[in-house]
Amino acid sequence: MNSFELNKIAGALLGGALAIVAINEIANFAVSPHYPEKAAYAIDTGNAETSTMAATESPYEGPTLSALLASADAEKGKKVFKKCGACHTADEGGKNKIGPNLYAIIERAKGSSAGFSYSDALVAKGGNWSYEDLDAFLKKPKDFIKGTKMSFAGLKKPNDRADLILYLRSLGSEAVSLPSVN
Repeated sequence: MNSFELNKIAGALLGGALAIVAINEIANFAVSPHYPEKAAYAIDTGNAETSTMAATESPYEGPTLSALLASADAEKGKKVFKKCGACHTADEGGKNKIGPNLYAIIERAKGSSAGFSYSDALVAKGGNWSYEDLDAFLKKPKDFIKGTKMSFAGLKKPNDRADLILYLRSLGSEAVSLPSVN
């Protein structure tokens, strides 16, 4: 193969690329789409802009967390906890596994289980585990605390989260009153 044939191949490739770009520009000029200023509905793409928009909107579709907790079932929550049991214990004085012990988690300070090495992001979040925080964390941990070490994808169903939270409340957090139903 001589250099003249290589030049013809390179020219054909460049010519084809130029033709595609030209056709694209002509199509954009001929058909210029008009996009709405605000999306009709939000689609979670996982980027920060969408997450920020979702955070400013109501975090609950349907019943409020307090209403879900009022009708939650701790026995169902115990079944949901089996998903958590691979990484967590919930026994009084229980040991930490891959994740910390969750006994008496409600109103306990975030990142405070003795002997467990938490992510810097969780420790920096600070505060106590409220019902709302637990619900948001269980929904999608990586959205609630960016940089958390918890690799769990989350619980999509609000009823499952409410059942689990009520079960966790029955484990040493009974004194923490349920939020009033609005």
